[in-house]
Amino acid sequence: MAKRKDVMEEEPGQRKHDRDEDSDSDEDADMLDVEFEWFDPQPDVDFHGLKTLVRQLFDADNQLFDLSALTDLILEQPLLGSTVKVDGNETDPYAFLTVLNLHEHREKQVIKDLTTYLRQKASQNDSLSDLSSLLVPSNSSQVGLILTERLINIPSEVVPPMYTMLLEEIAWALQEKEPYTFSHYLILSKTYSEVASTLDQEDNRPNKKKRQDTSGKRDKEVFYFHPEDQVLERHSVCHGYFDYTRQEHEGHSDSKRTFQELGIRPRGSMILIEGKRFEAAVKAVSEYLSPSG
Repeated sequence: MAKRKDVMEEEPGQRKHDRDEDSDSDEDADMLDVEFEWFDPQPDVDFHGLKTLVRQLFDADNQLFDLSALTDLILEQPLLGSTVKVDGNETDPYAFLTVLNLHEHREKQVIKDLTTYLRQKASQNDSLSDLSSLLVPSNSSQVGLILTERLINIPSEVVPPMYTMLLEEIAWALQEKEPYTFSHYLILSKTYSEVASTLDQEDNRPNKKKRQDTSGKRDKEVFYFHPEDQVLERHSVCHGYFDYTRQEHEGHSDSKRTFQELGIRPRGSMILIEGKRFEAAVKAVSEYLSPSG
């Protein structure tokens, strides 16, 4: 059953094209009115779609985990978390968001593997030292791991309702004495940097070398697959980025070019937020991503 049903608002400029009788047919053809629906996770229909999104979230390291077991665990909490669909409940999700209690599920092998992985990545980044200590097996802190992903080109405006509904669902679960009193929330996400193309390095012309030097500076600049992460970082105890364990072959960045001369280098991201600050962070995300006009 649908939690919410809404029609994504179009940008003001798009609405103007609808009203403008003089708009040419090409502009009209670019208009697309899409209705997004929010659902509870459905074990009978969502397994394969959710697993695909989870695989995308873990990027190059997805083969390090039992994604089937992780997807099953997400689907075992059908009243917590959301999926976003376009053509009704029986279709695959275009986006999802959920939270898993790492302490409650600590004996499950997939959570053991995932926690060990996150702890190792945190220990390699001084910015994540607070997180590293939270994830040691002897620590009884209640860390809620937030997993969220969406297909490319899905508008970021679908995100605030998922976070808002998560807050509501946690509140309802606590009334039922469910184990969702979190001391911290850990958002696992992805970033990327732009890198010089290895194809350009094969050309020794001076103008190519100059472009290589210029674009090399971009390797230190962080770009976000999920724009809401910029807001969540501002509300965090700590946040940081990490390289994937399974390094892609040389030249892989060229297959992910964002511009003609640049490829992209994905990296993992972790954002740790105190439980008492999470609601304010969600509100800030909603304000940041609210449609203008």
